Amino acid sequence: MDTNNGSSTTDFILLGFSDRPQLERIISGLVFIFYIVTLVGNTTIILVSYLDAQLHTPMYFFLSNLSFLDLCYATSIIPQMLVNLWGPTKSITYGGCVLQFFFALDLGSAECLLLAVMAYDRYAAVCQPLHYTVIMHPQLCQKMVLTAWLGGLGSALTVCSLTLNLPRCGHREVDNFLCEMPALIKMACVYSKVIEITVFALGVVFLLAPISLILISYGFITQAVVRIKSEARWRKVLNTCGSHLTVVTLFYGTIIYMYMKPQNSTSQDEGKFLSLFYTIITPTLNPLIYTLRNKDVKNAVKRTLCLGKWSAKS
Repeated sequence: MDTNNGSSTTDFILLGFSDRPQLERIISGLVFIFYIVTLVGNTTIILVSYLDAQLHTPMYFFLSNLSFLDLCYATSIIPQMLVNLWGPTKSITYGGCVLQFFFALDLGSAECLLLAVMAYDRYAAVCQPLHYTVIMHPQLCQKMVLTAWLGGLGSALTVCSLTLNLPRCGHREVDNFLCEMPALIKMACVYSKVIEITVFALGVVFLLAPISLILISYGFITQAVVRIKSEARWRKVLNTCGSHLTVVTLFYGTIIYMYMKPQNSTSQDEGKFLSLFYTIITPTLNPLIYTLRNKDVKNAVKRTLCLGKWSAKS
């Protein structure tokens, strides 16, 4: 049997939802709307965090990095998806597929670590308020964010190199709307135990370990919140921690279900809708969750808009 890659110089076919043309039209409209909201919402958070001096704190430094991650993550996937949904062809070049696969994995892994960093920041703010500025000094914040970015890069390089070297025996059809690891592994004509073990090990590092740290942090936060007597401070803690916990639940819930299961135990349709959720919907919801539940962000947006109007008049 010929097990060479054979297709490394040809286009891949992203099947997506091509077997359901009516569903495709609905999805394309929804994806376009979600992408616009993602661009506007995350860009707003980045600009407001930079322009408003009151938001020059570790929490909003991490939040602006999360928004930048979501912007890059969505942009690495959605434009190509819309081209395929709206156009007559469903193809993507081999190089385009490699880049999409790499950046999606890189940014997704970095977000896993960044959400854990943000949980530690909330722990320090709630449980160690008097020492918060000493603990979360700018150099530490920068190192933690850099570690998240480099960790994502290392994960992407490892998984991409293993996955893309699998023999495909001329198979070109990717049964998904993006070049993602589960769909690419299913294209291979051989079973790789090495990849399954590697993915599971990385899943422990990038999923189970961060979620464990998040749960431990929120265990201490819960104990501290119970002792808070000031209603105003209690509500503020609940709003900021509630926003982060909601984002964590949405992101980690679908990712863990998708990647920590054996790859042959998830139906392809189920995998497509799960991918649609954490690649399209989650980056859209993140800025909405933080904006709607966080008075500091809402007030900063109002101040920035008022300042812009005043500058325009003068």
